[in-house]
Amino acid sequence: MSLPISAAKALCHIREELALESEEDNHSSDESGDDSEDEYNHFVLRLDPVEDIPDENGENIAPTPPRKRARRLSKQEPLSWKSENDKDAAPATLRFLPAREPGVQLSAADNHTPLDLFKLFFSDSAVETLCKNTNKQAARSIARGVEYKWTDVGVAEFYRYIGLIFLMGMVKLTDVRDYWRKCYYHTVPVAAEVMARDRFRTISWNVHMSDPDEDRVNDAKRGTSAHDRLFRLKPLMNTIQNACKAFYQPRRNIAVDERMVASPKCGFKLFVLADSSNGYTLDISVYNGNNNFIIGQGLSYDSVMSLIDKRYLGSGYHVYMDDFYTSPKLFRDLFAAKFGACGAYKDVRRGCPHSAVNALNKMSPTGTYRWIRDGPLVYVKWMDTLEVRAVCSTIHAAYTGDERETRVKSRKGVWSSQSLPCPSPVVEYNKFIGGLYSSDQYYTSQHKTSKWYKKLFYHFLDVAATNAYLLHKELMQNMHKDSMSQKAFMEELTAQLMGIPQKTQPQASPVLNGRNFCSPVCEVEPPTDGGKRACDNRKSCAHCRVQSGKDIKTPWKCRACDVYLCLQTDRNCFDAWHHGGN
Repeated sequence: MSLPISAAKALCHIREELALESEEDNHSSDESGDDSEDEYNHFVLRLDPVEDIPDENGENIAPTPPRKRARRLSKQEPLSWKSENDKDAAPATLRFLPAREPGVQLSAADNHTPLDLFKLFFSDSAVETLCKNTNKQAARSIARGVEYKWTDVGVAEFYRYIGLIFLMGMVKLTDVRDYWRKCYYHTVPVAAEVMARDRFRTISWNVHMSDPDEDRVNDAKRGTSAHDRLFRLKPLMNTIQNACKAFYQPRRNIAVDERMVASPKCGFKLFVLADSSNGYTLDISVYNGNNNFIIGQGLSYDSVMSLIDKRYLGSGYHVYMDDFYTSPKLFRDLFAAKFGACGAYKDVRRGCPHSAVNALNKMSPTGTYRWIRDGPLVYVKWMDTLEVRAVCSTIHAAYTGDERETRVKSRKGVWSSQSLPCPSPVVEYNKFIGGLYSSDQYYTSQHKTSKWYKKLFYHFLDVAATNAYLLHKELMQNMHKDSMSQKAFMEELTAQLMGIPQKTQPQASPVLNGRNFCSPVCEVEPPTDGGKRACDNRKSCAHCRVQSGKDIKTPWKCRACDVYLCLQTDRNCFDAWHHGGN
């Protein structure tokens, strides 16, 4: 039985609609689908998930185009890029409602030494837990047959141990053992004064943040969902995270980025939230190889959302990030939660505009820009000297009159500096994402270790010391006083941790071995015939050679250090060499 022509056409139309819906269900995926591929390339293969996709021979090939998705026919035309002649209006400004007054949450009237500020993050109770777990780990090692002398470490001694770690970060030597060597090229007598070499090494071998007995219980769950891969970090990491939030309220502009902690076998990614104005670390989460965030929207989405805590931040903040995290879904969800966002983006991200109408290309003049607004999101592309910069924002209008100094090459091949119009999202992104990197200026020594969790222990020391300095700096600004430089702050902190405050250091050096003290001794015998002084055995002064490059001979040397040094009424190099005097 044949159907009427109109009925047959209707049936065909229905079948086409069903086929399109089926194809769309099979090819489309949620936000986490794109991120899982990005995550594998970004963290496992160490490649940019968009631009560096290798072929079978290991060579880079052109980026894989986004998967084609079947769409129903729509009467709505695709968005086209607008030019400099088109005006854009920014979305409604979010009210800035921080949970506390922005800035340091300490009284400026109180006196806070570098050690006091450091102990906000490494408190006595936190160090006491470290000592207890370290002593347990040492007992287990001895029970397994490891032969070395061990006595339980206490809180005061552990702080001295931390001070030596900072000292090794400021005074770089090839090997840890060199700090205790007594030779011409290695003169660090303070290390032997604070702690014996073997004692320092045995503490380093056994440093442990978690309870070793509980480690065994957790390790037994390996391969199951109940296993916690970060269990060995949790006691100290939780303390550091809580302290970072408790003593500082960020200003409006904050940034999300990642840090790399190197390790012999593998590296570790840390997702970091920081204040863009000074680099203060607000929160940290460690990437353990799996996306274990409970949100379940993909690594780039989840890592940002896990760091943005409205309970202690408040609302109305502006969050900046790089292109690994930026996606339209994330930005819309942040905007709905009253957080503005701005970040570089990749064209292949789902939801980003792919229109070629009026788009920039490699031949576009330097300084030209295009933009598209899609609700609260504005996408801008700006032609820099050699590349197109793409930034997305829910905070800014496309252009508000900003300019940027850029080097431009003329047709004759002559480079010159010109001030060219620059979209506001690009200007603000460059300004506030850069503040994050000031928190990467660390002074600790990353010792060689086969234990991955010890690498992160050293990084937690970095975070605590850097945040302590930033608190000091702001406290001094609040009191309209000059703050110490970061180097001077670290020197004072190190001295206080080791129990040798710089201003009260003894002027006499301690015993370096059973007999020898740092004391001057003359290597030239006085003449017995009444003639001129003998010049035999005179050698070049080490301090004069280092400080002024002069080759000045002297008969005096240090008994313990075996270093020749001037000892005259107008030039006391002996004291300058040992104590930093003039």
